Amino acid sequence: MCVNCPNRSLWPSVETSLVGVLGLQGDVVEHIAAMHRAGAQAIAVKTPADLERVDGLIIPGGESTTVMKLLDRFALAQPIVRRVRESMPLWGTCMGMIVIAHQVVEMEQPTLDLIDIDVRRNAFGRQNDSAEVDLSIPALGKEPFPAIFIRAPWIERAGPQVDVIAQRDGHGVMVRQDNVLGTSFHPELGDDARVHTYFLEMVRDARKHRVGKQRDVA
Repeated sequence: MCVNCPNRSLWPSVETSLVGVLGLQGDVVEHIAAMHRAGAQAIAVKTPADLERVDGLIIPGGESTTVMKLLDRFALAQPIVRRVRESMPLWGTCMGMIVIAHQVVEMEQPTLDLIDIDVRRNAFGRQNDSAEVDLSIPALGKEPFPAIFIRAPWIERAGPQVDVIAQRDGHGVMVRQDNVLGTSFHPELGDDARVHTYFLEMVRDARKHRVGKQRDVA
């Protein structure tokens, strides 16, 4: 028996991932419920202490200028940027994708600048233009994904390191750059959990990498 070997039972489980949903505005409860359906634990994140607990973060739909102000008020903007740059997976849905974008087209609006895309607000129309569209998303399988668009943005420019995973009417609506995911639509409002499962796999992969590093150090 190796007396000085690290106690393997103290290493965190790769499968035990905790996903946070930014709890300042928007579809917080819906995202938490969808993550539960995908097989993950999830909590609302309202403080920097909450953020430190989670393995990945979702920024839900809402009103982007309001959320940017709330992120500063609750001292969350810089901690989120730091965690993402340290490889924490991040997913922005609708307004959340605007918040994480590099730039909002034709608007002087601050963002977190965490994915190299330029977005246009309300590009698919206002509230009464909301629609559910069957999207082809090969990364999720052969079956079309029922995507719900509500005052949705589209992507006008995607940088060379950005993978455009899905399009609608010639514009990107689902993109990924390394550990950052963005969707124009609201997967949390439907019953299909495939996008949440996709993000959960990003979270688990990042956790596996982190746990592997911890084991190497031990």
